[in-house]
Amino acid sequence: MNFIKKILYGLIKKNRHLPMEYYARIYYEYYHGEKLDLKNPVKYIEKLQWLKVYFHPPILNQLVDKYKVRSYVEEKIGPSYLNELYQVCDGFNDIDFEALPESFVVKGTHGSNMHMIVKDKHKLNKRKLKFNTYKWKRKNLYYLSGQEWAYKNVKPRIIIEKYLEDDQGELLDFKVFCFNGKAKFIQVHKYAEGYKCLAHFDLNWNKLAVTSQNMKAYEGDIERPENLDKMVELASKLADKLPFVRVDLYNVNGEVFFGELTLYPSDARKNFFPESFNKKVADYLILPEITAGKKEITSIP
Repeated sequence: MNFIKKILYGLIKKNRHLPMEYYARIYYEYYHGEKLDLKNPVKYIEKLQWLKVYFHPPILNQLVDKYKVRSYVEEKIGPSYLNELYQVCDGFNDIDFEALPESFVVKGTHGSNMHMIVKDKHKLNKRKLKFNTYKWKRKNLYYLSGQEWAYKNVKPRIIIEKYLEDDQGELLDFKVFCFNGKAKFIQVHKYAEGYKCLAHFDLNWNKLAVTSQNMKAYEGDIERPENLDKMVELASKLADKLPFVRVDLYNVNGEVFFGELTLYPSDARKNFFPESFNKKVADYLILPEITAGKKEITSIP
């Protein structure tokens, strides 16, 4: 893409109220320098963009809502895998700090990167928390970034949950990529040397020579969870009937906790490397068909 066109597309994509098909094409070409084929998507990130534009069952609004998704998880796999919930609030002024334990995590229910870890509430900077929660509530991921449809009608709220960490004082994030209800591989997020690093494994815990665009690969070993098979089973149940979802789980000293469901990882902008694996992931994702005479999909079989 030439310089002038890049500037023009950058200006156009700021108008997030444009028709979804048109916006998706502008958005995709701006970041990837090539045209988006919505009629015959082949690449992984093309197919995720297709899901943004055409796959709109109302249940998706529940699945991305960090509070409402709890009832879905309870129905699918039971309440024992839910992290302890302390409070649900409309905003900062509704938080009952006296009732909270020493440590907890504050999250926005309606988007990503909306969280604040509190390890000692007596050292909590309430002014910072108030600013953060105010900032979160003003965000809507549908309009903020690339028209992530599932977030469009999610009510902004605050939840406060139990702070989790394992015996080593860390919390590995196991992200199970599921396609058409079946787990295919696992991405692990780990903090090392001040960076968030990624490692990828198949379902037998063989480490894959794979990384994700603009992310640092973790070169060390990560021990296979003893309950790996259970994690894969749980992820597959939560992914039931969905063409794609990333199921995020925590494994704390052998106990599995649900994290969240992610429908458009990295806003459908990041490829995997090498290209051979990226193609394999694209082949995993079989898109549903739009009924003749319809413009979108509004239900799940």
